[in-house]
Amino acid sequence: MLRHIAQTRGVQTLIHSVFPPECLSCRASVASDDGLCGLCWRDTAFIAGDVCDGCGVPLRGDVQSGDRCDDCLRTARPWVQGRSALLYKDRGRALVLALKHGDRHDIVKPAGKWMARCVQDNLRSDVLVAPLPLHWTRMVKRRYNQSSLIARAMAGRLSVPICADLLRRDRATATLDGKTREARFDEMRDAISVHPKREKELEGRSVLLVDDVMTSGATLAACTEACLKSRAREVCVVTLARVAKDD
Repeated sequence: MLRHIAQTRGVQTLIHSVFPPECLSCRASVASDDGLCGLCWRDTAFIAGDVCDGCGVPLRGDVQSGDRCDDCLRTARPWVQGRSALLYKDRGRALVLALKHGDRHDIVKPAGKWMARCVQDNLRSDVLVAPLPLHWTRMVKRRYNQSSLIARAMAGRLSVPICADLLRRDRATATLDGKTREARFDEMRDAISVHPKREKELEGRSVLLVDDVMTSGATLAACTEACLKSRAREVCVVTLARVAKDD
């Protein structure tokens, strides 16, 4: 066993000597192969401290446990709790876009680590992790589902089960970019369902939905409602980034 560990470390050392670790954002040299340099870390709005219990956005002032932001008070959330690792701005926005559209799979592992950190204290014992699904037409175009990739990384970090095909998109939806809140929710209505072969696996369990970004919450709401319709006990959500109107 010790010999195997020594050999593994030797291989890692050799790899790092040939391909030195780089910052995920600016490509400067860093100590580990899944991190940010000091400057980029400072410019990435990681969420810490008091947060909204519905979406994970930072809260200011005298905050009580379970408090929610104005957005989550105005729009009722069908899930019981939500968390996000960082705000969708500056370096954080660039990282999300690189993961989503730039084939930057090197971001997956650290993203999973950051997301695991913000949900690990509230995990249910029977949790089942599930990524938000892509319609097959978009999957063909993009070639991968970034939500599924980060969900696997996070679940592995937490040592909890994941069901990558728990949910499915029953129809191709238009892009939500640029749409009003009402239009986003209208577009996602009845667009998501639980895969028939997974319904028994879901029944009575706590589900943790994973996505890359939360804006209005329309897609997460549609997925949550599909899970509850198929008799999930409760649903929580976690995203890599949260769009906040007032940073």
